This record gives sequence, C-alpha cells and structure tokens, in this order.
Amino acid sequence: MVKEDKTSLTQNIFRVLLAVFMIYAGLSHLSFNRIEFQTQVPDWVPMSKDLVVVLSGIVEMILGFALLFWKKECAKIGWALAIFFVLIFPGNLAQYLDGKDSFGALDSDRARLIRLFFQPIFIIWALWSSGAWKAWRNSKN
Repeated sequence: MVKEDKTSLTQNIFRVLLAVFMIYAGLSHLSFNRIEFQTQVPDWVPMSKDLVVVLSGIVEMILGFALLFWKKECAKIGWALAIFFVLIFPGNLAQYLDGKDSFGALDSDRARLIRLFFQPIFIIWALWSSGAWKAWRNSKN
C-alpha cells in the first residue's frame, strides 16, 4: 500500500493559491488576454497561435482544478504542472529574444528578462506545495 504524503498547512495554502492562479490564467487565455498571450507563442510553433493559446488555457484550467480538488493525486499533479511550466518556457524566452511587448508590463527587455526568472519559482512552487518533492524523496527510501 502506498502511503499518502501529508502536506503542511502552509503548503496547502500555497497549493490553493497556485491552483486559483492557474484557473484565472486559463480563463484569461480564453477571454480578456487571449490576444496578449498570442505574443508569447514563438513563430516556429507549427500551429495557429490562437489554437496554442486556447489549448494552453484549457490545460492550465484542468491543472488548476485538479490541484485544487484532486488531493489524492496532488503529487502527480504537481509534477504535471512543473512539466507544463517547463514546456511553456520557450514561449517566454522567445518573447524576450524577439522583443515582443504584451500585457502592458512586459514592454521592455528588462521586464521580459526579469519574467524569465519567475519560471523556476513557479516550478519549485508546484513541486513543493503539492508535496511532489516529498513524495519523490520518500519513494527513494
């Protein structure tokens, strides 16, 4: 029998915050920020930029709701979310390298560069708050 790893109250608070953030981001992909998110889709992606934005928004909402409500699989969802953050990083990098503005705040090379450093924070946040790191460490024992 696999023992479910418990997360602390602080981890649970940050897990819920991340889940709400992901649901909000997903909704914004599908509605009021849809055009802005298309700026982040690199030109080399062989799909419609709008389709990429819509699909990534749907994935964000699914991951957000799963992180919020599917507590039994939280560690696996944390890994899935961390992988998602890795997969979308090329879009953020392309936006920086191509000098594309978006969201009003990402209107300079400095702002776009600073944003790149948030991706590892989101990855760590997903792995820590979901208990994925702890579960992985405990599986090694």
